[in-house]
Amino acid sequence: MVKVNVFTQDGAAKGEIELNDAVFGITPNEHVIFDAIIMQRASLRQGTHAVKNRSAVSGGGRKPWRQKGTGRARQGSIRSPQWVGGGVVFGPTPRSYSYKLPRKVRRLALKSVLSQKAQEQSVVVLEQLSYETPKTKVFNDLLKKLDLTQKVLLVLEEGNETAALAARNLSNVRVIEASDVNVLDVVHSDVVLFTKQALESVEGGLQ
Repeated sequence: MVKVNVFTQDGAAKGEIELNDAVFGITPNEHVIFDAIIMQRASLRQGTHAVKNRSAVSGGGRKPWRQKGTGRARQGSIRSPQWVGGGVVFGPTPRSYSYKLPRKVRRLALKSVLSQKAQEQSVVVLEQLSYETPKTKVFNDLLKKLDLTQKVLLVLEEGNETAALAARNLSNVRVIEASDVNVLDVVHSDVVLFTKQALESVEGGLQ
């Protein structure tokens, strides 16, 4: 069993919690992690690249000179690809780069990166995180008490808007809900900070 420290939202230690071995205790599969990262990065590409082909370039409706007798090569339009200002041949067109890995592969990749973080002792759990009003300074003070000055991935339970608002303006903090935990965000973070309720949600969804 992997154990991690649990803290109050004031930064005080409050014992330990055992992480689910099925989620945080497996042997990481590096190849599956790589595949999942490539998939996510591909899905983030906009794919809005485009050029004007011959049909999209304006002009060129008239034959520039007669077919025979001029001594020059025959031409049908001044917007043919070989002309300056002509259409582009085989240029990029708008497309989607996204694709999907099998569900079991995606789940294995997520379990692998979470297990890596647990092995590196980079998982921290808060008993709860609730504010009446969102105060970034208060949350930043909590991070200082926990000595979390590096890149932090804050995983909250669904609907915790005040905590999300309190944390999202910090440049070193990325805030997501438990249902949105993904490989790329976990890999890009130095520490994963869960609320206890969000941790239970992640473990329940990956079993």
